[in-house]
Amino acid sequence: MSTEANQQGAKITVYWLDKSRAQRIIWLLEELKLEYELKVFKRGKDWLAPKELRDIHPLGKSPTIGVQAAGAEKPLILAESAPIIEYLSEHFGRWLVPQRYPEGKDGVIGAETEEWLRYRYLMHYSEGSFMTILIIALVVANIRSAPVPFFIKPLTRMISGKIDDSFVNPELKKHLTFLEEYLATSPNNGEFFCGANLTGADIMMIFALEGAVQRAPLSDTSYPKLYQWVRRMQARDAYKRAGDRVAEASGEPYIPFSDLKDQSP
Repeated sequence: MSTEANQQGAKITVYWLDKSRAQRIIWLLEELKLEYELKVFKRGKDWLAPKELRDIHPLGKSPTIGVQAAGAEKPLILAESAPIIEYLSEHFGRWLVPQRYPEGKDGVIGAETEEWLRYRYLMHYSEGSFMTILIIALVVANIRSAPVPFFIKPLTRMISGKIDDSFVNPELKKHLTFLEEYLATSPNNGEFFCGANLTGADIMMIFALEGAVQRAPLSDTSYPKLYQWVRRMQARDAYKRAGDRVAEASGEPYIPFSDLKDQSP
């Protein structure tokens, strides 16, 4: 199917914020070979999105996209990565969603394929259980490096150290160990989280795992399968095209989140 036929006349606009989850939506659109307009927003000194993004969606979060059907007066505004990925996959890329039931088992409780169950789980797990720990790790790191008077510095380091030792580091280890095994047991010796083919779940997982690489607990020696997965996704042509597209639109070189240094997501 040609790009034009697959797009069904829809106009897609991506409201992209630098160093945000929006990059995985650009990757998705490149995998789907869809045409889209890219509007770039930059963070302020407070690391928050500008007011202009709140004019698009009240929360001012990214990713946010607009999908305007042929003949429609105004676009449908969608926010949050998982609903965006599911919506775009439903209309333009059903191949990114594993088959739910084996033939002849439609609607049978417990008959769902392992590939589909993994897909469904990871679509929620990425921003639920896993990303929550990474956000806490970021907050603790900011406490440790906060610009406070020198006589208070030992206190902030002690507090952040205790949180890391008692909660953050054990939780990160637990999740990364789980994901290393989850990937290792992917059906059909798959190179992807749900099996032998790329799915929306892989696109959902990229931001959090790039963050784990950037924050150092995930490396080629600590969790080799996860690390190789991250680098394999980054080597895909569509991922590279997404980086090139953003670099052109923003006027700045695109650096994968995993390779950023001393940055906040």
